Amino acid sequence: MNIYSQKQTWKIALSVAALVIVAISLWYTNTLVGKIAQDERKKVKLWAEAIQRKAVLVKYTNELFNKLKTEERKKVELWANGTKQLANPSLKMSDVSFIFEVIKNNETVPVILTDDKKNIISIRNLDSAKANNKEYLKNELDIMSLQHEPIVIDIFKKQKNYLYYKDSKLFSELKNVFDGLINSFISEIVVNSASIPVILTDSTKTDVIAFGNLDSLQTNNQTYFQETINTMTTQNQPIEIDLGEGGKNYIFYQDSFLLTQLKYYPFVQFAIIGLFLLIAYVLFSTARKAEQNQVWVGMSKETAHQLGTPLSSLMAWLEILKSKSIEPEIITELEKDIKRLETITERFSKIGSVPKLENENVIKVLENAVNYIKSRVSKNVEFKINSLSGKEIYATMNIPLFEWVIENLARNSVDAMDGRGSITIDVLDQTESVYIDITDTGKGISKSNFKTIFEPGYTTKQRGWGLGLSLSKRIIENYHSGKIFVKHSEINKGTTIRITLNK
Repeated sequence: MNIYSQKQTWKIALSVAALVIVAISLWYTNTLVGKIAQDERKKVKLWAEAIQRKAVLVKYTNELFNKLKTEERKKVELWANGTKQLANPSLKMSDVSFIFEVIKNNETVPVILTDDKKNIISIRNLDSAKANNKEYLKNELDIMSLQHEPIVIDIFKKQKNYLYYKDSKLFSELKNVFDGLINSFISEIVVNSASIPVILTDSTKTDVIAFGNLDSLQTNNQTYFQETINTMTTQNQPIEIDLGEGGKNYIFYQDSFLLTQLKYYPFVQFAIIGLFLLIAYVLFSTARKAEQNQVWVGMSKETAHQLGTPLSSLMAWLEILKSKSIEPEIITELEKDIKRLETITERFSKIGSVPKLENENVIKVLENAVNYIKSRVSKNVEFKINSLSGKEIYATMNIPLFEWVIENLARNSVDAMDGRGSITIDVLDQTESVYIDITDTGKGISKSNFKTIFEPGYTTKQRGWGLGLSLSKRIIENYHSGKIFVKHSEINKGTTIRITLNK
């Protein structure tokens, strides 16, 4: 009893210690994960702020670029107006020098002046080495036609000239720089997004311009992008950017895959620790049971062996006594005791071996076991066997081992009743099983000990090994494939133990 009380105390103490360790570990891990997550969010926030500042810079550059484009257009229009004024017959000579100065000041914008039949009249700011090359001039005219609408110059008598122009070299270089800036900006959004999933859309928030750190296999799945955008919106407000091109773009982003993993890491850690402890418990429990089995078998075989020698000697002495003038009653009693010793030796010899099970009459076996016990216990103990079905009931069993179980249970009941009370055995016949309920009127068992009483060494007696119920459990469950357990018990009222056997 003391051993199992200490064992239970140690179990509780170790369980509490394990829970404290797990709780501290989870708390520390969760705190660490929280700090890492907070640090990553700070990085993402800095990235988002940098993107917004870069967007402002891109917008400003675009506006500056558009102003420069407008200025070049005005310059060409001013040049065209000057050309038109030169064709005016009423032009005063005092204004000619000013107009020539205006035309002369255009030193950057390439222009070609043609008549209404696209015959080239004059050129400005083109390659002077190719000024007489008609093919070169024709190609330049085609390029200008595609870039900008020509400026119409009304000449007298309904004649018209056309002024074609293209972007200046400086403007083209700036345009290339600006295009590179836009591409760099998009690349910075996608590539340098601190490994977080990111999507760049147009103003409708549906058309995807670029994306990064997403499933590459879903690049053609519009539904996937829309669901991802909706998820991102719930996590973070999208970054609104205006690049000055007549519309707004939106940058959607969410927590990185690493951060998502870190959120669930404490729970995964707890599951792994729990699995490890479970495996360790199963392995140690299996090893302990295997060791117990070896002890049981070794002890039983050794007991049977030790009993064999004196038993053989007693049988020889019995034969000698029979030849003497000894009272028959004494010889009969000696024969009973020797036969009992033979039964006990047989029982111990069967432990560790596979016993032979046969279909036996349960009521008859119980009656034989009870009759043997009756003669060896107090007359104040009453035994009853009740068959609820009122007919013979059969189950597979090994009689010597099963009787051993009944004897152990009966002796425990007699001790629990202090030699005064009743033991009732109820047998219930079911379709596939036979239930045997053994009820006494003893001291009862607390619920906390319902399972403990079947453990080796558990006893409430001052003298006793605490092996009877443990041996009974082993016989019923290991050798008969049945079950034995405390069905019901109340302190100072009694206990019912149920045995289940297969039919």
